[in-house]
Parts: sequence; structure tokens; C-alpha cells
Amino acid sequence: MQSSGTQSVTRETPVHLEGLGKDYGHFTALKALELTVPQGTSFGFLGPNGAGKSTTIKLMTNLIRPSRGRAALFGIDVRQEPTRALARIGAVIETPEFYGYLSPLETLAYVGRLRGMPKNEIERRSEAVLKEVKLTDWADHRIQEFSKGMKQRLAIAQALLNEPELLILDEPTSGLDPRGMAEVRDVIKALKGEGRTIFMSSHLLGEVQEVCDDVALLNHGELLIHGSVRELSRGADTSTFQTTFLHSPTPQELEALTGIPGVVEVKAEGDSTVDLRISGGEDGQARVLEVMVSRGLKVITYRPLGSSLEQLYLDRIQESDRL
Repeated sequence: MQSSGTQSVTRETPVHLEGLGKDYGHFTALKALELTVPQGTSFGFLGPNGAGKSTTIKLMTNLIRPSRGRAALFGIDVRQEPTRALARIGAVIETPEFYGYLSPLETLAYVGRLRGMPKNEIERRSEAVLKEVKLTDWADHRIQEFSKGMKQRLAIAQALLNEPELLILDEPTSGLDPRGMAEVRDVIKALKGEGRTIFMSSHLLGEVQEVCDDVALLNHGELLIHGSVRELSRGADTSTFQTTFLHSPTPQELEALTGIPGVVEVKAEGDSTVDLRISGGEDGQARVLEVMVSRGLKVITYRPLGSSLEQLYLDRIQESDRL
């Protein structure tokens, strides 16, 4: 499933990838990626580990050379004019490392000087970004005292220092404990609320659903699906509903469930609980419930297990792995 309609590309389009690919000898890490991210979009670049997400981001930020195609940021070819292309972005790529003996303020001052920012601007922006990532109270502490989640938030602060129009985040919650993950997600959601364009890679579907408007699914270096989270959720082929009955269904009734139009799979999970995998979207789900009730089955609960997007994600990854 691809997104319906063609997205317009202008000189101000934050991300536009044309046939972008990367080979390492005989191994193809990225095939020929076509992707456009409109301004103001929070974009989730989703896929399992090894799908090609980090390779794409390194190509976008000129850390590695493409084998084919091109990446353009704000209409500027990254390979031909890297300084101009990267001037309006901030990025956190892989696990950030800092000098432990420095404080956040000292680190940001160093980064600001590397970027050629004037001293008064560095001071103003340092105060602002540390507030954004909720590290104001730790501004003068040594970074060696910080947790992984705090270091990740500092990395985001560093990426925001030059007020970028595009923020690129590569697996921003990787390796964090649940608290650290929640803290980083809260920061990203706040940045999204400001209308920034965010390009975020992740292998966690729930994370992408929580903070992103649009999503692209990558596996084995190939784009599988691309569209808005809402569209893809509605258009997913199947979803699984856990159904609890007042009385345990008989073997004959279970067999009859498999014959209901739209029911793809029936799996008994307990005395009176059955998981039904259903096709046809929301219409299909409503029809199956109507048929069960009309046949005299007393349904107590009928609820989705996970999301339809989750089922779509798993189905497409499994299909891709079989090819």
C-alpha cells in the first residue's frame, strides 16, 4: 500500500529523496528510495533493525556517499552542496557521546562556536533549548552524572541550538529504560506541537504512532508502505479482535465462526475467549459482530488486540521477509 496522491515538491520541501540507494560490495543496504516529507510534518521512518533506516539518514546528512540517486534538503543537493543543505537542519544520529567532564552549558557553547554562532546568541539559545528538553536544573552539572535519557535529551538540545527547520532523529529512544523513553517522547511531542518538521527513525511502532503524522515502512532496504498514520490504520487489510462470549463456544460454533464472511482466522484463547482475525476494515468488523449476534452467540466483549496499523506492519514485514 502506497500513499494515495503525489506530494508536490518545491524548493522549500524539507526532504526529497530520488532513487536513493547504497551498496556495500555485493550487499544492498538501500535499493532505490523515493520519499518526500512536506514542511511541518512529524514523519516516522519505521522498520526492523537492519532495514536501512540509519543508512538512509547517513546519506541524507552526507556522512556516507550514495551508490545511486540523490538526497535534497530544502531543494539543495546534499552531495553537491553539503554546507548549504545541512545549514537548516539539526540531527541526532546513533548514540550521542559527550565529554563527561563538561556541563551542558559548556557543551552547547563548544557546539555553538563550531557552528560559528556569536557568543550572545549561544547563551540565549542554550538557555532556551535546555528549557525545551527539561535540563535547566542540570545546566552546570557534569555530564558524567547523567543517565542515558538525560544524555539523549542533551543531544536533542544540541541539535536544536541553531533553530533548525528540520530535525532528524535516528532511533532517539534506543537503549533507554521506560522512563528515559517517555521523557524523550515528551520532548519530541512538544517539538511537534511547535510545528517543526521532524524526521524520526524507529523500530518501535507504538512510538511512531504516538508522535508522528505520517509513516513509511522500510524492510531490506525497500519502501513497503507510505502514508498518514490515520489512512494506513483505516486501510489495513486485517485486524485481530478478542471476543469473549457468555458461554464457551462449542466446536461446531467455532467451526461456524470460520465461515463468517470477513473472518480470516479463528483462534481459541480460553474457555470463552476467541481471537478473530478479520478483514475488510471497520465495515468488516461491524459485519462480523452483527452475524455473531444474529446467530444467537452472546458476545460480552469485542475489542481490538493492538492496532490495525500494527497488524499491517507485521503482515508487510512477514511478506517482505518471505521474498
